[in-house]
Amino acid sequence: MLSRKRYLLSSASAVLAATIANPAFAGDLVGSVYDASKTIALQAAQVRLVELDRVATTERDGSFLFSDVPAGEYTLEVNYVGAPSVRQSVNVPADGYVRTDVLIGGDDAREILVVGQSANLASALSRKRGNDGVSDVLTRDAIGQFPDQNVAESLRRLPGVNVLNDQGEGRFVSVRGLDPELNATSLNGVRLPAPESDVRSVALDVISSDIIESIEIKKSLTPDMDADTIGASIEIETTSAFDRRKDLLTAKIEGSYNDYADHVSPKGSVDFATKLSDNFGISGGASYYKRKFETDNVEADGWDDDDGLIFPEEVNYRDYNVERERISANLNFDVRLSDTTALYLRGIYSQFDDQEYRRETSFKLEDAGETSGSGASVDFSDEDGEIQLQRSIKDRFETQKIRSVVLGGETDTGTWKASYSASWAKSSERENGSVDPANFEQSFEDTGLVTTFDFSDPRIPLYTVSGPTDDFYNPQKYSLDDITVTALSDSVDEEFAGKLDIGREFAMGSGSFTVQAGAKGRWRDKSYNLEAEYWENEDLTLADVLGEQNYGLADISPVPNYGGARDIFFGNRDDFALNEAKTAFDSNVEDYSVTEDVMAGYLLGRWDSATLRVIGGVRYEHTKNDITGNSVLLVEEGGELPDGEEAEEDTVIVSPVAYERDYGHWLPSLTIRYEPRSDVVLRAAGYRSLVRPKLSKLAPSFTVEESDDGEREGEFGNPDLLPYEAWNLDASAEWYFSGNGAITAAVFYKDIKNFIVDTVREDGIYQGIVFDEAEIPINGESAEVFGAEFSIAQKLDMLPSPFDGLLMQANYTYTDATGMVPNDGDPTDLREITLPATSKHTANLALGYEKGPISLRLAGTYRDSYLDELGDVAEEDRLVDDHFQLDLSAKYRVSDNVQLFYEWVNINNAKYFAYNTYGGRRNLYQYEEYGWTMKFGARVNF
Repeated sequence: MLSRKRYLLSSASAVLAATIANPAFAGDLVGSVYDASKTIALQAAQVRLVELDRVATTERDGSFLFSDVPAGEYTLEVNYVGAPSVRQSVNVPADGYVRTDVLIGGDDAREILVVGQSANLASALSRKRGNDGVSDVLTRDAIGQFPDQNVAESLRRLPGVNVLNDQGEGRFVSVRGLDPELNATSLNGVRLPAPESDVRSVALDVISSDIIESIEIKKSLTPDMDADTIGASIEIETTSAFDRRKDLLTAKIEGSYNDYADHVSPKGSVDFATKLSDNFGISGGASYYKRKFETDNVEADGWDDDDGLIFPEEVNYRDYNVERERISANLNFDVRLSDTTALYLRGIYSQFDDQEYRRETSFKLEDAGETSGSGASVDFSDEDGEIQLQRSIKDRFETQKIRSVVLGGETDTGTWKASYSASWAKSSERENGSVDPANFEQSFEDTGLVTTFDFSDPRIPLYTVSGPTDDFYNPQKYSLDDITVTALSDSVDEEFAGKLDIGREFAMGSGSFTVQAGAKGRWRDKSYNLEAEYWENEDLTLADVLGEQNYGLADISPVPNYGGARDIFFGNRDDFALNEAKTAFDSNVEDYSVTEDVMAGYLLGRWDSATLRVIGGVRYEHTKNDITGNSVLLVEEGGELPDGEEAEEDTVIVSPVAYERDYGHWLPSLTIRYEPRSDVVLRAAGYRSLVRPKLSKLAPSFTVEESDDGEREGEFGNPDLLPYEAWNLDASAEWYFSGNGAITAAVFYKDIKNFIVDTVREDGIYQGIVFDEAEIPINGESAEVFGAEFSIAQKLDMLPSPFDGLLMQANYTYTDATGMVPNDGDPTDLREITLPATSKHTANLALGYEKGPISLRLAGTYRDSYLDELGDVAEEDRLVDDHFQLDLSAKYRVSDNVQLFYEWVNINNAKYFAYNTYGGRRNLYQYEEYGWTMKFGARVNF
């Protein structure tokens, strides 16, 4: 009754499905594989028809199919990591088909294959083993074994994966040390668009890990896959009612306590899966998380030197108080229309609300008078100069949403196979009414004030003030400079897609050959609209909104309170005057709209036997863009307008700009999987892929600020940017132990052309616009990436009791990624860089213990430093320091249905440090501390 099941199906192709759906041919052998307790279907079990030496890999519902099997008596051999092989006899009739189900595991199969760390290890290794190319997998149990707050943090446990944090929480995923922009992310087969206006990569902190069934990192591509990735394709799946034999209903409730915030945050989730009949099932879940935490931050910029004395032009002390609320829900329907056809409907909604208060005390030292000192101590005097102090409050509320719906199905007659789908996905990020920020300022000129900074600790510069300091600490002396109100910040990214795949399998004496073809269309629209307003009121001072500091790195008082500026502004708007020039300028420079239509088709051939799998073919993708943006010119009062007249006041001139373009790529690939013996798998893959430019950088946004002396500074988008193009080679060797474990090693090489970098140029013309200095994104020279991955995982059940409950997982990745970029804005003078966001070394180690009711897991994750942003010269590059974080989870099973848990996140208070190497030493760009977080709660299965 069950047939082999794949994923993407569409209602639009139902007629086609009905046409090719026929009764099973004579000699068809169908079946399913379950654990011995009949709780779950086992995906990626290897089923071998011994006498014919043909193999099949079970789908997520545990099903398998052999077509055109000659009548006779045969032996089925089933292998699944973590369980002994099972052999079972089956008699295939001369006409029709026979069905057989196979159970794997003994009396303790539930502990080995269903729940806990052992089950996760067995499931993940089995799926890795059964896949075509190089990949890694996290399953539902694995996600629950770590104290991870979102999908991004769950992924960092895999080989070659690290996470770029935001406010101490995992956000963007880097694979093999490469920029997150080089990854692509799918949810239930649907490519996810990005909520943020300025990136392609999806920030996976929007999605709760509680609603996920599995996550797969595919590091090599086949022709039937979208080709828009160089790092990896991240494929996330939610639950299906057919994933397990028994109904599922789980509830989880927990509290979370952050060391810095001194606050308990709630979290809860519920998941269910039920079959209303043998052929119809519903599954879904919902998750809620509200987290309060604080961050202590200090930043510096504009580093320079004076006779060997190195110092910044600006130092900012920032105190963050953040409340994040995450709501995620999914609902799935699965139906089997016949023995050959199944359909599904999957939907997901995820919302991420971020309320951020940021209080800042800033020292602006660029125009200070006499500068003196020695070593790491620098004195700034306001004599014959100016020291400017700014104390501000940022009160920002932002909402991100991701939602998707996919309707699809598959028809599998044994010889003919078709899968089809239609999908919609929309991501958005929206602000309206944020105060971002309110600035209170005071200038010190010839008062005798001296500010001394001690940079002996490059992460935390400390300051003291001397001389007449009464005004320095007097909040009444800090007048409002302006309030920036984000009236609207609206980023929308929406994509419709349709896909059809058709294949014909030919059974042969020692294997099978499949010819498959397919087509896919993707229609994407992304836009961003910013409406920023600048309001002024000279009568308002810091004393009107005075608060109390809770900053841990230094004394930054006096500081504003959290909601005072908002209350005064919105309660007394008529008392404020609008700065029309700044408002018009900022409200137009970032606006853009881009359509991106991608039409793709492919043809592949696939050979499958017990020892060899070869997949070769070619894909073609054609891309068409329609792009609009603004050319914005700001002429300061006294400057010259385009018509030759003198500007009587600051003047903003906005002109719409539009571009069209299209291009195509042929993308061949070859994947080989060879199994010389049952416990060894060798893989090799070569393929061509691409990553299209960020839509925000592609937008024709041309911004020029012209001062009253005619100097012109610009920031330009580049609608002529070419996509990254890469030739990729991957090879791996995997040895699976007789028990639950494996050792794997992989090497990879990537030749990347047209990688994109931001450059600063001087004295030129761009798109007909004259500039003295401008920042422009360009395509760089070619870049090369090569590296290696190693991993080992093992359940140590060969040890004597009680040590037979130990588990160990470890992995290490080395990445060398280099390219050439212009040095100091000169395109003829190139220097070699490590590609941005690329860490050379990444590693993970997890030690677990699981025996009886106790489950313990201690996990450490490490990545070394990486280039974050390019400076004009190498010593001004922004580098991010290495990161090591330690996490602990402990669980105790009270009964079969109730489990208590405790989690300790960031035990070692891992910090964030970005710096440059100006003057041959580390100089601060940004430093943050977050503290640790503890969680405690219960999980109940009904």
